[in-house]
Amino acid sequence: MSNKIQNTSLILLIIYLVVGIYLSLNTGISHDEYHEQLNWEINIKAIKNFYETGTYKDLLEYKDRYHGIGFNFLSQPFQYLIKDLLLSYLDVNEYGSILISKHLVIFTLFFISGLFFYKICLIFFNNKNFALISLFLFLLYPYFLGHSLINPKDIPFLSFWIISTFITCKILKKLYKEETVPIKYLVYLSISTSFLISIRVVGFLILLQFLIFIITFCEIKNKSFLNLLKNNIKNLIILFFNLAFFTYLLNPIFWHDPREVVNSLIWMSKYQQDVSTLTLGEYMKALNLPASYYFIWLFFKLPILIILGFFLFPLIEKKLLKNNLNKILIYSLIFTCLIILLLFILLDVAIYNEIRHLMFLIPLIFLISLNNLYMWSRKLFYFSGVLFIIFFVIENISINPYQYTWMNSFSKFYKINKNFEVDYWGISNKNLYNKIVKHSSKNNFNKNNCVYGDLYSNVFLEKQNFKCFKMYSELDAAKLRPYYVMKNHRNLKRSNPKDCKLISSEVYKYSFSDQTINVGSAWYCD
Repeated sequence: MSNKIQNTSLILLIIYLVVGIYLSLNTGISHDEYHEQLNWEINIKAIKNFYETGTYKDLLEYKDRYHGIGFNFLSQPFQYLIKDLLLSYLDVNEYGSILISKHLVIFTLFFISGLFFYKICLIFFNNKNFALISLFLFLLYPYFLGHSLINPKDIPFLSFWIISTFITCKILKKLYKEETVPIKYLVYLSISTSFLISIRVVGFLILLQFLIFIITFCEIKNKSFLNLLKNNIKNLIILFFNLAFFTYLLNPIFWHDPREVVNSLIWMSKYQQDVSTLTLGEYMKALNLPASYYFIWLFFKLPILIILGFFLFPLIEKKLLKNNLNKILIYSLIFTCLIILLLFILLDVAIYNEIRHLMFLIPLIFLISLNNLYMWSRKLFYFSGVLFIIFFVIENISINPYQYTWMNSFSKFYKINKNFEVDYWGISNKNLYNKIVKHSSKNNFNKNNCVYGDLYSNVFLEKQNFKCFKMYSELDAAKLRPYYVMKNHRNLKRSNPKDCKLISSEVYKYSFSDQTINVGSAWYCD
């Protein structure tokens, strides 16, 4: 790689980081952020009680006690350092500044995970051009970028999965070369995996991925699995001792009884959130999903380039050398994706909001597909890679801040509003509340009257001297007019407010598409 390309790439990465931080601080607040903050506050109170009394009754009685708080251990110090700065910079109240400050930490962690993704690509092929193209496809993929601006659960989980996968690849490379595995790799893997589990207990699946990597290595290298275990028994003890220690430390709910690990796995696999997700025109319930749900959403969420690359595998399989490290890694990643997907289907795991709960598998699919494309034709890889990078940039600009709802061009053959879930986290709230503020200043609205909206109406309107904030669900009981209504999120499916005037609709369009996608509206009821 020439110095010019290297320097240009570094400048572009810096620009990406700066723009991403700006966007993360200037988007709406997602529905789950209230719950994430509440989980942290209940857990931190429980930690204090456990330290003082040896028990934490409130946590044990809390419905979401098994929701991990691992990422909060990293984010909360930064949130409280910058919340006052954001309070003066943004038109939100103090609670809002605490929530939005987490956006910066989420995006920064995602950016760091991209660098680990780059390093994994270098393990596949020691070619910086391949790794850079892959990195920018990863970072600019609208679905990832959109979630990285707001998602306090799935993006940290995805990020630590990538980091753990990188360390696993490094360990496998040492085994492949028959070199000693440094103890620091084992400690790093145990810490990264512990954070993964502390964010979401399904992080235990990374151990399945580790096992798949080892079995695949043994099969392709004609090694004895049992002999490999015997020869590395010391390493395994170090790994699992540290893993158990850090996992226990980062999950307060385990402190009173380690058997809570099993309880948390059972509870979270059937989490009682029986919401429906609009999927190809059909509302599919989280607690009763057909197997087709996963494949429909993967088909419409993955970039067409990645879908094409994945199915190229049978054509490039013969190009993989018999004992090549690349072959071991590719087979391991393919088996990981297929087995985890199969487990979700067979165990009838409750998921909703398209495939965000399986988002951690998509970087693995990227690695498989990009490897296949590169081996099939380097010219095709570079040409299509650059083309899709440009396309992603245009898409991100066109649909900002709704990149997290992004779907590929196949979806354009359908009426998206009628067939798929859009803005299921309700981040249109910020723009719609801004429209209400502008309208109220022009119409001398009495700010003692109410605004009916979501959880965050006070966050965005308190600084503007509004006094009364109610949920949209309370609208039927509204008597005192005039009032404002902010309608988005799942309320979008309900009928419009009666005898009210539409003052603004929040819409967006994909690039190269005339289809208007509606994600919310603001109403004035006098």
